[in-house]
Amino acid sequence: MSMDYFNAFWFGGLVCALIQILLDKTKLMPGRVMVLLVCSGALLSAVGIYRPLVDFAGAGASVPLIGFGHVLWEGMKKAIEEDGILGLFTGGFTACAAGVSSALIFSYLASLFFRPKMKK
Repeated sequence: MSMDYFNAFWFGGLVCALIQILLDKTKLMPGRVMVLLVCSGALLSAVGIYRPLVDFAGAGASVPLIGFGHVLWEGMKKAIEEDGILGLFTGGFTACAAGVSSALIFSYLASLFFRPKMKK
């Protein structure tokens, strides 16, 4: 059990550290890096690389934004098997609806306690 926590910790930390280095050392805008992460997660899932990482590192692989791309791909794959081509358009939304909804709700609740400001 403690090894599961350790694997999640070091793998998630490694992913976050690599992305932070990418943000600090390049001129890429954060939004573009986030899109790159989601697309990378979907691509790595499509070729079968990301599922073993999720099985090994658990939350360390599924919680970072790259895991969001993995969830989108898994949802689309399952929906295509069940609904055919229509699943291509519905599967990703169905698979990650709970995560997106909770992020929106908790962000709104946080904005009630703090004063959000736009960056200048």
